[in-house]
Order: sequence, then structure tokens, then C-alpha cells
Amino acid sequence: MTPFDVLLQQIAFIHEIDKLKYITRKTRLFNSNRHENDAEHSWHLAMMAMVLAEHSNEPVDVLKVVKMLLIHDLVEIDAGDTFLFDTVLNHSNTEAERKAALRIFGLLPQKQAEEFLHIWDEFEAGETAEAKFARTMDRLEPLLQNVSNEGGTWMEYNVPFNRVLEKTVGIQNGSQTIWEFAKALLDSSVEKGILKKGEADV
Repeated sequence: MTPFDVLLQQIAFIHEIDKLKYITRKTRLFNSNRHENDAEHSWHLAMMAMVLAEHSNEPVDVLKVVKMLLIHDLVEIDAGDTFLFDTVLNHSNTEAERKAALRIFGLLPQKQAEEFLHIWDEFEAGETAEAKFARTMDRLEPLLQNVSNEGGTWMEYNVPFNRVLEKTVGIQNGSQTIWEFAKALLDSSVEKGILKKGEADV
């Protein structure tokens, strides 16, 4: 394969991932009624990781974390976005997402395709220091967004406190410091009435 052939494969991938800009998330931008798209989400998480890396429970390779955060939602081009706080569907890796990863990363030259798939798998497994911190960023952003929007999608979709807690408690796996901050936000949200506790949450 010539360098030009390699370039053509890489350009095809670059064209394909432009579609991420059209994947609309349920969550809205800070202090806004406009829904966020997946590309904005990935960019914001990457920036957050660079800014907040010092709060990781363990030292992390920030470039690797950034790669994870820019790659992790590309599968939603095919599989679509599942609302993090959905009370019916589970926001987890699915067969559809794996199939999407193989197709989308498969547009790249083999070596790059294998690297991207490995990084995506590592994020999904959530076992390494980098994956734990990347997943902390992924859980923190929607929490910040909903707080900034006075309950946002929590209020809109009547998401109970226990569901939000279930989906955000994993923040502590990547950063205990950030989890303490997140817990304070959750408690404040309950006090303000923008996050509702049911009988099972008391």
C-alpha cells in the first residue's frame, strides 16, 4: 500500500466522523435550551480532562485520556445516543456499538484501526487509570449541565435521585476529589428541588 493509499483511507475516516456533529444528545448546553451534539460533548470532555487531570486518583497519561474521550462516542454514528439517565434503557456497551466500532475504525489503515479499537475497548472496560478518569469526565459533564439548567433533563424526564446517583457514583473511581464536589452538587440540587427524591431514596 502506498502512502497515498493510506492517506485516502484516513481521509475517508475523517469524512465519516463528521457525522458525529449530527448526533444530538438529550442534554443541553450550560445555561441553554440548545441540545448538545456528540462532537461538542467529546471536545468538552477532552478539554475537561486536560484541565482536571491533577485530580485523578492515579497519575494518568493525559494524551491517552484525551484520545479515549475523542474516540469513545464515534460508535454512536451508527448506534445512536442512549440517554445516560434513561430510566428504561441501560447506557452500556452493546453489540450494536461493537459492530459500529469495527466498521468505523475499519475505515482507517490497519495499524490505526487496531489502535483506535484498542483504545475504545479500554475505555469501555473502565479498568485502567486512564479509562477510569476518562469515564469520570463522561459522567461529570452531564451532571454539570443539568445543574446549570436548573434540573434540565432530570426535570424534563422526571429522573429520580437514585437513578442520577447510580449513574454518577462511578466518578469516584477516577477522582475522589471530583466525586466529593459532585456529591455536594447533588445534595444542593435536592435541596433546591431540581432533583427529586422518591420514597425509595429517603
